[in-house]
Amino acid sequence: MLEIDNLTVRYGRTVAVESFALELGADEIVTLVGPTGCGKTSVLRAVAGLVRPAAGAIRLGALHITPHHDVPPEKRNVGLVFQDFALFPHYNVAQNVGFRCRNAALAQHWIEHLGLSDFRAAMPETLSGGQKQRVALARALAHEPALLLLDEPLASLDAALKSQLRWEIRAALKAAGVPALWVTHDQTEALSVGDRMGVMQHGRLEQLDAPDHCFGRPKSRFVAHFLGEAMFVPGQLRADRVQTPLGEARIAPATEQSATAAVEVMLRPDDLALQCSNQGNSTIEYSHYEGETRLYTVSLLDSKLRLRVRTNHAQQIDDGAIVDTRICADHPLTLFAPQSA
Repeated sequence: MLEIDNLTVRYGRTVAVESFALELGADEIVTLVGPTGCGKTSVLRAVAGLVRPAAGAIRLGALHITPHHDVPPEKRNVGLVFQDFALFPHYNVAQNVGFRCRNAALAQHWIEHLGLSDFRAAMPETLSGGQKQRVALARALAHEPALLLLDEPLASLDAALKSQLRWEIRAALKAAGVPALWVTHDQTEALSVGDRMGVMQHGRLEQLDAPDHCFGRPKSRFVAHFLGEAMFVPGQLRADRVQTPLGEARIAPATEQSATAAVEVMLRPDDLALQCSNQGNSTIEYSHYEGETRLYTVSLLDSKLRLRVRTNHAQQIDDGAIVDTRICADHPLTLFAPQSA
């Protein structure tokens, strides 16, 4: 349905998106994530027709959009869901959902499907943030779009509501069979709702892959750091395993692996475990209680390495204690070439 080929977007002399390529499956949800100013919203605006591409092509079904052949937004059959809901304040829920909708039965279907039946006559100012976003989604789906674009749809909601509503929106998109491009700055949201996710930096797509591959097998140190608490420890290759100061581990296919045996192993805090031991290899510097977990910072005794270790909340160790820090991950770990000093 959607093919983006070598897309470039400029605002004056500023390049917002460069050489961006993506092909979206028939009912696939792809999330785009990255730091502020990385170009993810500009990709959405170009697909929606709100900004003209400086180079490249966008294919929406039979439509072929280039810098020299534009198609206005209203001709693209694309639905939009925004962070600020964009509801008509003088229309009630039913009127908002059914606005210019050719199929009243379809509008009613999405009102019921998204749990809005009891609010048909309610005005937008009386609704909660979550209810407003459901109305915006129902309105978009009632028009039977060939593609749905979501621009930070949950950014204005509180954390508890975000967690619930992202699953509701994903389920509605799958029920409708509508492909979607979903932009967010929230890494957890991007990882959990996307069939695939794209990580952007400086207008370029750093990695486009399944969420678990982006998180567990990042193609760059930027992706590793952006999607979680990434640490890198030195290691030596031993066939299909790597030896580190924290023990031995299995390895995944490396993306930056050098021809030498010296590598760096990417670890996340839950890849490590602590055990109190007078013959341990590290010292507890301090800890943070996180509710379900505790996050410890440890210093290795024989090196300058400082590491973060996440444990169950019940494991409580005093600052200054000697501990043994070891790799506990069962999954293969990702390797990178050592960084030059």
